Amino acid sequence: MSNQISTLRQEFTARLDAVTSVTELEEIRVEYLGKKGSVTGLLKSMKDLSAEEKKTFGQEVNVLKNEVTDAIAKKTEALRQEELEREIQAMPEFDVSAPPVLDRGSFHPITLVQRECEEIFKSMGFVVEDYSEIVTDYECFEALNIPKHHPARDMQDTYYLTNGQLLKSHTSAAQNAIYKKYSKALFEEGKPIRAIFPGRCFRNEATDACHENTFFQMEGVMVDKNISISNLIFFMKNMLSEVFKRDVKVRLRPGFFPFVEPGFELDISCAICGGDGCPSCKNSGWLELCPCGMIHPEVLKAGGIDPEEYTGFAFGLGLTRLAMMKYGIKDIRDLNSGSLKCMSQFTEDK
Repeated sequence: MSNQISTLRQEFTARLDAVTSVTELEEIRVEYLGKKGSVTGLLKSMKDLSAEEKKTFGQEVNVLKNEVTDAIAKKTEALRQEELEREIQAMPEFDVSAPPVLDRGSFHPITLVQRECEEIFKSMGFVVEDYSEIVTDYECFEALNIPKHHPARDMQDTYYLTNGQLLKSHTSAAQNAIYKKYSKALFEEGKPIRAIFPGRCFRNEATDACHENTFFQMEGVMVDKNISISNLIFFMKNMLSEVFKRDVKVRLRPGFFPFVEPGFELDISCAICGGDGCPSCKNSGWLELCPCGMIHPEVLKAGGIDPEEYTGFAFGLGLTRLAMMKYGIKDIRDLNSGSLKCMSQFTEDK
């Protein structure tokens, strides 16, 4: 029986050395290790042996099986490496000293504005977070004091998915997760929650010069003891002055948002028409930029924070509209147009 194993080992080694492709190697693997393979057949032939012979022979067969398995694995890796080398050799030479064929690209206006806002808020102690574009109904509505069948849901024409989830209609969908993530540091170390989380939002609404079905926001929250509206106004005025490099005229209007109480609309004087009125601002001279307010007690409770001890503010800064104001883009639809000719006139080298 030992002679059988030795013969099979020599035969396998010779066959393996002659293999030149992964396909041939797979055929050999099946021939030796498959259900009807040669090595498997040795194990089946043990039925007529004595108990002692079975033990000895079985050990030898297992050694052979392991040798075959390891050899095939190493050969597979070697063949794949050879194939990779051939592909590399077949690639045309690339002259790194040749001048570029295309002009150098640039960042999208929204990217530029987002990065600038992130740096400004980080300088004021805020951390930058990221969040999924696909969220649950609880994250987008229920955790924000908007229960099922509440009429406030009609304010947002939402894209629902077949699995019950949805494309987030506002960056506020991340609030609950942020509160839970940083509440321990708030309670145990007294560190205020200061976070911004920019992202893309989606609403199934008609498009015009100032409305689009896909747009960008930057949510911001601050939670601590004794936080008030004056803190919100301070941070927003500082941020806008840094972005526009001048003092910015803003106004606060009462606004209804179920997750803040009281709630406001922070408007900015239209930089496109100078406040005279144009299609971008619906001829009002003002552009809605930042829904904001004091975080509703029910929202804090849902995030595991006691509203009797802590307060906070939240805002949803419209990055898309901020980019329009900064670069004088009259039609919001231009930002998603994919037109390089259109976008290149607003971008900067960064």
